[in-house]
Amino acid sequence: MSNEFPLNKALQSCLPGVDILTRSRRAFLRRTGVGLGAIALASLFGQHTPLVSAALPTSNPLAPKQPHFPCKAERVIFLFMSGGPSHVDLFDPKPELIRLGGQPIPESFGHFKTRRTVAKNQLLPPRRSYAKHGECGMEISSFLPNIAEQADDLCLLRGCYGDSVTHPESVYLMNTGTILMGKPSLGAWATYGLGTENQNMPAFVVMPDPAGWVKGGAPAWGNGFLPATYQGTILRGGSQPILNLNRPSDVSPQQQLATVNLINQLNGEHLPADEESSELTARIAAYELAFRMQSHAPEVVDISQETEATSELYGLNHKTTAEFGRRCLFARRMLERGVRFVELYCGDTNGWDAHSDVDGNHTALCAQSDLPVAGLLKDLKQRGLLDSTLVIWGGEFGRMPMSEGSNGRDHNPHGFSMWLAGGGVKGGQVIGATDDVGLRAVEDRMHPHDIHATILHLLGLDHTRLTFRHNGRNERLTDIAGNVIRKALA
Repeated sequence: MSNEFPLNKALQSCLPGVDILTRSRRAFLRRTGVGLGAIALASLFGQHTPLVSAALPTSNPLAPKQPHFPCKAERVIFLFMSGGPSHVDLFDPKPELIRLGGQPIPESFGHFKTRRTVAKNQLLPPRRSYAKHGECGMEISSFLPNIAEQADDLCLLRGCYGDSVTHPESVYLMNTGTILMGKPSLGAWATYGLGTENQNMPAFVVMPDPAGWVKGGAPAWGNGFLPATYQGTILRGGSQPILNLNRPSDVSPQQQLATVNLINQLNGEHLPADEESSELTARIAAYELAFRMQSHAPEVVDISQETEATSELYGLNHKTTAEFGRRCLFARRMLERGVRFVELYCGDTNGWDAHSDVDGNHTALCAQSDLPVAGLLKDLKQRGLLDSTLVIWGGEFGRMPMSEGSNGRDHNPHGFSMWLAGGGVKGGQVIGATDDVGLRAVEDRMHPHDIHATILHLLGLDHTRLTFRHNGRNERLTDIAGNVIRKALA
């Protein structure tokens, strides 16, 4: 397909002296220093007819791409519970942990890694009671009464396990498939494989908790060795979720266009003729996207027209739930406008990391997130979006069954829980199990490689075929491992 596009009279009127009718995108950039930002500005000047032909996306790395096979999931929301939520207190009831509470863990459980010296500490029973929910009878803790109401839509994975007892490495593992910093994130791989239906907002958006970033920081949503275009774009909480979005009042549209022109012209002069995926290409594309976002993004984050019922659904009218609820609502609005992958972090730098007072820690974070998460699932479902949207809930690991101090829990990568809902997932079921006290995954064990393979499969991507040539090797998210969790598929 040709990668040329016509310059119609509206665009020419914004760019005096441009007398060509067609030009390749790269050649046009070099000659004029103008990209899609100028096209967006032409629209702002009153041109409402399409200014770009369907041929343009062939030179756009984020153009929509066909999946490997038909699928139900078209987009993803990853609700990341930063710090490591306690599976034995939330999703994994253990009668034996209650019976043995206050005693050391029996020697029959063998040796296991802990971050701190807690292996000989007393076993700590779950902090809350469990009850069965939904037609499926899924047992969920009273910490999460609203999510529990959605049990029939949840595919609960109780047999998860990881590779590290520390936060950054485990955050990287869950997000990039390796404990090492610098590999492409799940969101980057998804957008590399599928592109995006939207050209006026980023394809991959990340919303950290405004109280503090996850341990490990930005590499968790980085592009690694993939082209920089695929890295996550930060959207913040609060009254200004997108910084520097509005043009300064003393700068006219024409002045801003001249600035973008000059920047792109200088960048274009240094762009190799055969280079499509360099950092410089990504920088040029970022300037263009930022320009387009000035006219489109304000509407995405403007929730003033949402109904009172929607505000209540997400908890926007309540102090405890308002902040996280607003970000959940932003996520739904972005998905409606074609954003491919949204990741929301719940919990500040320490977050769910309950080394002391697990009851108080989880009470606060469940109160903050339970209602908005359930509201998001309900909202997606009533809008007909849940069937085509994959929702993921989980953290970097779980918590130990024995106590740390008198009432806390240490990190546990040996066994923990996550859940999936929506897009192609069979809800109302539990897959996998930990041992009698919740220490280790022992049944249908699922490594992040398996979880990633399943997520990509639900998006229509074969994880063994989604590769990128790097340093002479075909790299992939799941490295040389990973099996699709077939029981999770509808």
